[in-house]
Amino acid sequence: MKRQIAVLIGLALAASAALAPGSSSVDVGIKEFKFAPAALEVRPGTRVTWTNHDEETHTITSATGAFGSRGLGNDETFAQTFTRPGAYEYFCALHPQMRATVIVK
Repeated sequence: MKRQIAVLIGLALAASAALAPGSSSVDVGIKEFKFAPAALEVRPGTRVTWTNHDEETHTITSATGAFGSRGLGNDETFAQTFTRPGAYEYFCALHPQMRATVIVK
């Protein structure tokens, strides 16, 4: 459990570092039935693009219905621009154990 928490924290820190000052886009990968990074912190106005690297179809589905994708096949993408601060939890509707969060500050 501690290892999982450490990995999630490391992924979140890497994602934050990847967002350079003035940058307005970030990529999230889908691989091995996981969103990477699972926790992503961005600024308002940031466009997040998800790319499915699995052979299985996945969706990006907001837990509150704020956004959602169709089923994405291998190497297909979905993008969402986050304009308001908040925590946006999402999951794959086909594989609900796949969960992640975009935090807009």
